[in-house]
Amino acid sequence: MNNSKIINFTPTGTQPNRKNSLAPLTPSEIIEDVHQAYELGITLTHIHARDPITLENTYKKDVYGEIINGIRKYCPNLCICVSLTGRLYPEIEKRTEVLDLHPDMGSLTMSSLNFPTGSSTNEPNTILKLIEKMEEFGVIPEIECFDSGMLNYTNYLINKKILKPPYYINVILGNLYNAQSDLTTISSILNLKPQNSLICLGGIGKEQLKSNVIGLLYSDGIRVGLEDNLHIKDKIKTTNIQLLKRIHEIMNELNFNVLTPLEFKKLGFSNKNG
Repeated sequence: MNNSKIINFTPTGTQPNRKNSLAPLTPSEIIEDVHQAYELGITLTHIHARDPITLENTYKKDVYGEIINGIRKYCPNLCICVSLTGRLYPEIEKRTEVLDLHPDMGSLTMSSLNFPTGSSTNEPNTILKLIEKMEEFGVIPEIECFDSGMLNYTNYLINKKILKPPYYINVILGNLYNAQSDLTTISSILNLKPQNSLICLGGIGKEQLKSNVIGLLYSDGIRVGLEDNLHIKDKIKTTNIQLLKRIHEIMNELNFNVLTPLEFKKLGFSNKNG
């Protein structure tokens, strides 16, 4: 990919709300943020849905459908990844309802894990069912790893031909219970990178910027947005666009370009049934 780097834009997530953040929550707000990010320069977007009335997290495909249709209208060629998280709804039927909409990608966390506010359940059999369901709908897994153990399991499933190419992996650093953004840890994780895969680094809270800079230098790109980090520095709330503009400034100084959505899709990262 030479000097082109992936930017995976994550505008919302499960934790932001009106009190703790400036994150977009309604479908129209999410569509607008993604559109602005698309105009500025991103490669793909990873979206979560909220009920438009209560603003609570939702798995329902009618809400996801409004968001996806809006993004497709204003952001042609943009690769859309939907969240299949088990953090709030562990039932496989609820988590996979959105696949009926044939997004390009769906998130696949490679183990159960803890957060300060709760847990995300991903039993081995659930992971296999998610892979099977995504394959049925032509959806490509967006593999999420929070430590080297999850990446080890990723390699195992690739070797068993359960996970099939193309391979895209987010490594998310800084969770209290998992890998941190120190160079020793990141080096060991990158040494486990599967062959013929793309790997991007993201970070939680203040670790986002550090992880992003290291990701630009030593991996295929980054994950950035208010899903993982609500502040520009210290406890100063920020917007998705402010975070993204900062990354663009850093990329400009380092002489990196953004891998375009169309270039990303030409690598195979679009719905296989589309």
